[in-house]
Amino acid sequence: MPRAGLDPNAVVAAGAALADEVGFTGLTMGLLAERVGVRTPSLYKHIANQDDLNRRIAALALTEAADAVGAAVQGRAGRDALAAAARAFRDFVLAHPGRYAATVGVEPTSPDDPIAVAGTRLLDSFTAVLRGYAIEPAQMDHALRAVRSSFHGFATLQAAHGFQWSADVDESFEWLVDLVDQGLRRSTSD
Repeated sequence: MPRAGLDPNAVVAAGAALADEVGFTGLTMGLLAERVGVRTPSLYKHIANQDDLNRRIAALALTEAADAVGAAVQGRAGRDALAAAARAFRDFVLAHPGRYAATVGVEPTSPDDPIAVAGTRLLDSFTAVLRGYAIEPAQMDHALRAVRSSFHGFATLQAAHGFQWSADVDESFEWLVDLVDQGLRRSTSD
């Protein structure tokens, strides 16, 4: 019989929190079982296996990131929306580096896969930001990739303590937002 209070959502939440603490690659079923106070085989009453856990954490992380970015851009446009989205995304990655790492390279199995649904919501928020720049529809995928790569790269490097120089990281981030904003403005004026 499953432990009282333990269900798939609780297991995934505990796994996501643990991934944030030990790193996504350090997350194991054994560590998770210890965290939730059960023996490892008991976890399989709630999730199928490590891959199932990883995919559920990825879906949770994408949902949380989509919520954060979506809320941040409400009522904003142009550089203001871009900066709000970038900051919300960066803040999420810095607060949840392990669960965010679960999202990198994970492939949805179908259009209704929770990973696909949440990923689409996150991209929709960034697409809404880009509409403020009058990006041509044929260029939207390129613009989304450029914006995602810029902010993903910065946030994941920062989360991994990859910036060891003396320059203030927040100032560097604002510099990046300005650079992306100027690039987007320039690409729409050509």
